[in-house]
Amino acid sequence: MEKELNVTYVTLAWYVEIKYRYVYFFIMCILYILIICSNSTIVYLICIHKNLHEPMYIFIAALLLNCVLYTTNIYPKLLIDFLSEKQVTSYSACLFQFFIFYTLGCSEFLLLAAMAYDRYVAICKPLQYQTIMRKNTVCIFLVIAWVAPACHIAVLAIASAEAKLCDFNVKGIFCNNAVYTLQCVRSRFITVFGVVSLLDLAMLPMLFVVFTYTKIFIVSYQSCKEIRKKAAETCLPHLLVLISYSVFFIYDVSIARVESNFSKTARIIMNLQIVLYHPLFNPFIYGLKMKEISKHLKRLLSQGNMSSCIKTEC
Repeated sequence: MEKELNVTYVTLAWYVEIKYRYVYFFIMCILYILIICSNSTIVYLICIHKNLHEPMYIFIAALLLNCVLYTTNIYPKLLIDFLSEKQVTSYSACLFQFFIFYTLGCSEFLLLAAMAYDRYVAICKPLQYQTIMRKNTVCIFLVIAWVAPACHIAVLAIASAEAKLCDFNVKGIFCNNAVYTLQCVRSRFITVFGVVSLLDLAMLPMLFVVFTYTKIFIVSYQSCKEIRKKAAETCLPHLLVLISYSVFFIYDVSIARVESNFSKTARIIMNLQIVLYHPLFNPFIYGLKMKEISKHLKRLLSQGNMSSCIKTEC
């Protein structure tokens, strides 16, 4: 690719000479369909059942919808690239993917923080729950969870768009923070604002969740058996999701800064961890571990089995 003065295209360098591309394509296509179907099914159940129209389940639906958008930002382009001889994208499209990827990624931390606050009020201040967690409050939390990250990441994307490029090969299978390695000199503004965004959108919500659940477990431990059971049933799934997501987020933030001699196939597999396990993990956790959702899910599956049996007999 010619390096003209105003270069607008970059290459996803780690795809070159990948073996078994059709096998990868088939596997990733199946996984993408599975992610979309599993997350959408839980969202559908929450939408159609009135007893699930509570703040806790609304936040779960928002979290799973976030997962659907998060993977849709990655997988369609990923599937196209597996079948293409040259994995080329415009720099503006790369930055847009970067923007969506980190906006939705950081939204997850804020949604988990909102869920933690909801559980704190429900368990520690049950008499005030209806007063505090009103529809307006839930809507405000949802707006903040999506708008605040978008504003932060937009600043980084715009600043990166203005930066001069000295490299045109993104060392990854999609445009994450590896786009910073394309810049001749990373500006101090991008570095400082990136750290501020990391603190505001990831570290502070994470610490808030840990602090909140610590208080919940202290209160529930000092309370009756019923309260302890309620805390375990509703808080443990959120805590598992937070731990798994935090691990993958830290991995994503650090991997672009680690220079190593991994093979291209190994690098692809390592990058796929970021967008593979977590979107599959969420519906499993909430579909099986949340009692009310699990009940409706089993009923939906049993209805599907009955209808298929009837069609077979016919």
